[in-house]
Amino acid sequence: MQQMRYQKGSLQVKKYGKRRVWELQYRDEQRVKRTKTLGACADMSKSEAEARRAAFMCELNARRNAMADTPPQLFGEFVRTVYIPFKRRWKESTRMTTTQRIGTHLMPRFAQKSMASLTRSQLQAFLDERTDSGLSFSVVDHLRSDLQLIFELAYEDRVVDRNPAACLETPRQAVTGEKLVLTNEQVRQCLSVLNLRERLIVKFAIFAGLRPGEIFALQWAHVSERHVEIVQRIYRGTLDSPKTKRSTRKAALPPTLIEDLEHWRSVSLYVEPTDWLFPSERRSTPLSRDNCWRRNIKPQLAACGLGWASFQVMRRTVPTKAREAGEDPKVVADQLGHDLRVSLEIYTQTSAAQREEVVKRLERQILQ
Repeated sequence: MQQMRYQKGSLQVKKYGKRRVWELQYRDEQRVKRTKTLGACADMSKSEAEARRAAFMCELNARRNAMADTPPQLFGEFVRTVYIPFKRRWKESTRMTTTQRIGTHLMPRFAQKSMASLTRSQLQAFLDERTDSGLSFSVVDHLRSDLQLIFELAYEDRVVDRNPAACLETPRQAVTGEKLVLTNEQVRQCLSVLNLRERLIVKFAIFAGLRPGEIFALQWAHVSERHVEIVQRIYRGTLDSPKTKRSTRKAALPPTLIEDLEHWRSVSLYVEPTDWLFPSERRSTPLSRDNCWRRNIKPQLAACGLGWASFQVMRRTVPTKAREAGEDPKVVADQLGHDLRVSLEIYTQTSAAQREEVVKRLERQILQ
């Protein structure tokens, strides 16, 4: 990394209104021109200003030279030894998905590249290529965020003298999947083809708005007469705290779900407070979400043409139907364990018919 090892800076007198100050002009670690006011001329002699200039520039040059003398660090080494360990506050689910994404997409391309050698154009070209290969908008956007955070930390640690990922953009042509929701008829159809256990699980998702990890982490101790307490979740077999602070909540239950829940309690073999609501065959562990979906729920839904109705589709149906019914969006967001923005902007979908009614009402209001 080429550096100006003995930058001296330029000391000048600047006048701001009636006030004259000693001002230092220099280039920072990114070679960007900067100014620093050292003090008022009335309070500081030129020799004192020169001493302050020398001390400041000595410290700056030391930092720049330390960066120049440090052997180039490889992208893969930095991610493995610095970035991933630094993110110790990640949820286990976040850690697993992020490290998998970085390992699958970023490491093969950049692991042996020097951090300082990578440029914005190279990183943007990588995102463009990932888009052209058919990756979804969500994955490409997460890769953009990964690169930005990795290089942001590298800049803070002075591994690089600028963040080449700061201005990266997710290509507009990245594939965005249609965000599907269930119609009322499709919800009734789903419930009609499922057995009691699977129907109850689906009702928790569609009517109560629970995440699958929250559903399968339920124990009988969490069940009250009209609500369930969400105090834990399970992800790939690992029990953890809820996804966010808002996710820790009391989720209300509608009447038919309560009826199915009581029926399930009456036929279940294990209903002690510490027993799982949906235990696996071993009883000591909860039912696996993926196994339950793949073996018990999806085949039944696929038989009636609803195999696409995943847990995410079910959860997205909750705020969408609630909005159609005119329910308070803040109450719905609290039920889901979201903040209001996420509930409205990401999960709630509007139909063409709804938008048509809005413009009709608007037209009538303007023209009447």
